[in-house]
Amino acid sequence: MPSSPETPEESHHDTFRERFTAAALEAEIETGKHEVSEEEARHSLAMRLLRAIGGWVLVIVGIILLPLPGPGWVIIIVGLSLLPYAWTARLIRNIRERIPGIPADGKIPTSSLILMGAIVVLATTAAVLWGDDVASFVRSWFN
Repeated sequence: MPSSPETPEESHHDTFRERFTAAALEAEIETGKHEVSEEEARHSLAMRLLRAIGGWVLVIVGIILLPLPGPGWVIIIVGLSLLPYAWTARLIRNIRERIPGIPADGKIPTSSLILMGAIVVLATTAAVLWGDDVASFVRSWFN
């Protein structure tokens, strides 16, 4: 069965898509991690696109969570760190400077990480072993 001839509009869209794809791959090869093949450039471009989409989704969710109870700022910072833009590093640095308790270099001391991990393990163990008993014990403090 003969295929229908393309309309000039469809032909224009295909040409634009092909030119756009070729330009994106060329830019990725020039500015990326110096990919050798077109396959590597396509993979790198796809990963960059996925990071950008995931980063923006996390930033939007973080903004929504700011007035609600939840870790809004943490989610925003994680989302910004995923975005492949130079301005995000500056913005993360500005946010870190304004939030009390975060070191200027952004590194959390090992002792703090160990302490937080121990608290999480102890709380999880208590919840699994004693469950409702712990909740009623804590409620008895306030009654």
